[in-house]
Amino acid sequence: MPPDTLGQHGPHAEAAPLGEEEAEDLLRGICFKTGPPRTVGVELEWLIHDREHPEVAVSHDRLRAAADAVRATPLDAALTFEPGGQLELSSQPAGSLMACVDSMTSDLAAVRDTLGRAGLTPAGLGVDPWQSPRRLLREPRYAAMEAALDRSGPAGRAMMCTSASVQVCLDAGEEEPGPLGYGRRWQLGHLLGAVLVASFANSPYRQGRRTGWRSTRQALWTHLDPARALAPRSRLSPREDWAAHALDTSVMCIRNGDAPWAAPVGLTFRDWIRGGGPRPAVRADLDYHVTTLFPPVRPRGHLELRMIDAQSGTDGWLVPLAVTTALFDDPEAAETVYRTVKPLAETAGLPPAPRNPLWTAAARDGLSDPELAAAAAACFTIALEALPRIGASSHVLDTVAAFHDRYVARGRCPADDLPGPETAPLHGKGLVR
Repeated sequence: MPPDTLGQHGPHAEAAPLGEEEAEDLLRGICFKTGPPRTVGVELEWLIHDREHPEVAVSHDRLRAAADAVRATPLDAALTFEPGGQLELSSQPAGSLMACVDSMTSDLAAVRDTLGRAGLTPAGLGVDPWQSPRRLLREPRYAAMEAALDRSGPAGRAMMCTSASVQVCLDAGEEEPGPLGYGRRWQLGHLLGAVLVASFANSPYRQGRRTGWRSTRQALWTHLDPARALAPRSRLSPREDWAAHALDTSVMCIRNGDAPWAAPVGLTFRDWIRGGGPRPAVRADLDYHVTTLFPPVRPRGHLELRMIDAQSGTDGWLVPLAVTTALFDDPEAAETVYRTVKPLAETAGLPPAPRNPLWTAAARDGLSDPELAAAAAACFTIALEALPRIGASSHVLDTVAAFHDRYVARGRCPADDLPGPETAPLHGKGLVR
């Protein structure tokens, strides 16, 4: 989730109230910025574990000292920390897949070295297998988020404090129809997204127990909130659908200086514009509201694909980044993969992702689901053919091919190879690889 940077203490007093039509125009205009796909980015979240005893919770003081050390490390990526102490690196927009890979590889090496000197390691797992949620960050945003999400049950705290992901960021696409058009890419994200969930599922345990889900992280998102984590319902165009969804979703918090940021229960942003809030809504409030919406594909000018579990190992994150970029940005691959995943819409049905049968099967069953296994095999074949066309290095190709051979070709996902949390005292390093 994004850092609390958009006016941390609330909007300026002189800001003009926002009208409903103006808000709709802003949402339609800023969330899908079109043009030929040129840039790629990645956001990597990591759990922070003790290197020798990953099952033991790292103390707050130790995490704080490690965070200070990492902040002092020169990095190209933006560095933030999540409510439970997870570390997040957000790359700068890169002009190619390899520019993104090279920059993030360098930054990760520096972060690993810094954490290693403190006896810590970044762990690539979708959900912490051992720890209960504990919120370490005390900013008003997170207190308000916790209170809002608690209304729907415990999934919100678990997501905030014990989950980690690989988020791939790609340009929205061209205005015109076609394989690189923004409308097609929006559809592709919601169908291919389920295949990515299943292929990279890497969180079968929580609080020391097997959950029954290959991606417990995705299950948490599914149960997060009645609307906040849903894709918009497809009724009109992506722009119209997203604008309606954003305005009709409840407000998580109203920034209020150092006072509590609580919002009236059930207040949508549209209600707020129409006078239902404690003060008039302004442009900065709309910008902030959008950062509190967590659909699997989030339009932020670019498309942010948020459904992939964090991946284990030094280079595990390379695979979802490379595969997703190849399938979206190579025109031949984009056309072929769209035809491949389009039949999945019948399984998905009418409910929006991730609360439909397709996404549920992806999170629960991974690639043991025959339909998803067949789709994943086809998608990886297409990606492996496309990667040389977009300039991927031999190392990236070899890493993707190795993942394909180890998992996809065998109808398996990383969750199927993770040892149980009970083995951690003797084999903790094997769990985080």
